[in-house]
Amino acid sequence: MARLVLSFMLARMSADSGIASTVHVVRHGEVENPHSILYGRQPGWKLSQRGHDMAKAVAEWSKELSLGAIHASPLERAQQTATPIAQHHGIEITTDDRLIEAANIFEGKPFGVGDGVLKQPSAWRHLWNPWRPSWGEPYTEQVARMTAAVEAARIAAQGKDALVVSHQLPIWILRSSVEGRPFLHDPRKRQCSLASVTSLHFDATGKVVGLSYSEPAGHLLPPKKK
Repeated sequence: MARLVLSFMLARMSADSGIASTVHVVRHGEVENPHSILYGRQPGWKLSQRGHDMAKAVAEWSKELSLGAIHASPLERAQQTATPIAQHHGIEITTDDRLIEAANIFEGKPFGVGDGVLKQPSAWRHLWNPWRPSWGEPYTEQVARMTAAVEAARIAAQGKDALVVSHQLPIWILRSSVEGRPFLHDPRKRQCSLASVTSLHFDATGKVVGLSYSEPAGHLLPPKKK
């Protein structure tokens, strides 16, 4: 049950906390990727059947929300995740390029256990600065574009909640910024599972006053590898 719904508050939230609206930042569902390729921004990567089921689970969870806007990354897996949510609420999906996956020079290469690209010495020259990071889009740039995308969705919702669909790393870096944590981290410890929801709560002035996290598709997550 704890895996289904988990909440972590950035600030103590009560009845008088001043929350005016919320932007729910959703990670896309599972992708059909049998060879463990780092697909990144490559086109053509679509949801698996389980990924579609995850999207439906998020759509079911969203029925309690009053949404005024649904924005999504241009990549197919994000658009497919947003579709059942948009259909339920009768809202057209707005594509926002700022919600796209983080750029990565290892894109298109295998990242499987034992055969991953990081085992190759030719890749090591790209790993010299994990704080930036040297192998991809700077964390500061991810924060800037994700913050702008979330703000655009919040404004478009016109006082209602908004929902955006993006990708794990940009979502996690955005959350790290909001919570004031270092960007350097162990990717295995990100709290941003497939089809999870990281919700940013805003007051009437547009200031973030809280953050919560939930896993409406937690029952569909594949077993963790030991």
